[in-house]
Amino acid sequence: MTTAPRRKDAARNRERIVAVARGVLDEGTQLQLNDIARRLGVGVGTVYRHFPTAEALLETVAAPGLEALAAHGEAALSDEDAARALTGFLARTVEAQVTDISLSAVTAAPADALPRTTELRQTLSAVGRQLFQRASDAGAVRADVTPEDLVPLMCGVAYAATVHAAPAARASTARRYLAALLEGVLVDPVAR
Repeated sequence: MTTAPRRKDAARNRERIVAVARGVLDEGTQLQLNDIARRLGVGVGTVYRHFPTAEALLETVAAPGLEALAAHGEAALSDEDAARALTGFLARTVEAQVTDISLSAVTAAPADALPRTTELRQTLSAVGRQLFQRASDAGAVRADVTPEDLVPLMCGVAYAATVHAAPAARASTARRYLAALLEGVLVDPVAR
């Protein structure tokens, strides 16, 4: 069964909804579909036709960031230096977490509203595990560190950078905190 193409005005409304939602998130305001409709000057039904829940809208806003991280991770798999590939992926991930509020909210959610989000999260998890395993197999990761350790450690770095740095300095702070963390995770982090 095929779906009919969206009308141009419907496609435009969807793009406008996503853009306004991005702005609301960047302000630090919680997404509420009624608020999005009010800001756009459209009926709330218009917003609900495109996004049945605030979670679906949030995941749509986050999708480009998740896609970019997945693409970066997949590209990192071709790097011959396994430790550099892992640290580069972790650096990109933590930077995205502290600069795009939608990513933190989506990755912390207990369930996904959209199948695409589930797919992207699974891809990121698989790529992260592969990068970790390659670095571990190369002897670059301490033997007592597991792939399961990375998620809480990365969350800690992102949280600390978000809490302790001004918005403009969060990415550089997160990179500095990550470098300190990696000193304890990698066997020989000096050359990284």
